[in-house]
Amino acid sequence: MDLWTPEREQWNKGFAVLCGVDEAGAGPLAGPVYAAAVILPREMEIPGLNDSKKLTETKREALYGLVTAQAEAWSVAFATAEEIDELDILNARMLAMQRAIGGLPARPDLCLIDGNRDHGSRVSIEAPHVTLVGGDGKSASIAAASILAKVSRDRYAVQELDARYPQYGFARHKGYGTKAHYAALDEYGPCPAHRRTFLKKWEARR
Repeated sequence: MDLWTPEREQWNKGFAVLCGVDEAGAGPLAGPVYAAAVILPREMEIPGLNDSKKLTETKREALYGLVTAQAEAWSVAFATAEEIDELDILNARMLAMQRAIGGLPARPDLCLIDGNRDHGSRVSIEAPHVTLVGGDGKSASIAAASILAKVSRDRYAVQELDARYPQYGFARHKGYGTKAHYAALDEYGPCPAHRRTFLKKWEARR
């Protein structure tokens, strides 16, 4: 599939500077949700570029280096576990994506947002945008953003969460609800990095 098709459609409508936006880490029980915004040079060839979920960790890391080195502009942002608990995960995702867009050194004419949601009950994407379902597998810009968001969040889980709270095994499961993670919760209880609103089922069966 030609990953530049969505971009060409928007260029033909007169939007010169396009930005891809995606988030990572909506599902884990702990840690922030991350988002990235990326403006790529037009038609740039990035061998192996794809939806981050379809790539190995090694390939994602390699593509992270390529994208950050060659992008015209890029930004990574997040919403904290506390903000997720306060706002809910949908609003926190929107907040992280809006922060990533706001962190770009250049203002895009249009943002291509992965998925079909551009607002929650309290937070909306404020920049000019369109949504694209499955965009991380259809658009080069969104695919690049998906890689930056995923790699940034995984690095945070390994370098920050695991270092701070080694008993939970964050380096292995990245905060997702694996059997080992739930076993650690049973033994140690939640830590400050856990999203308490994500632990209601676990708390109910204790």
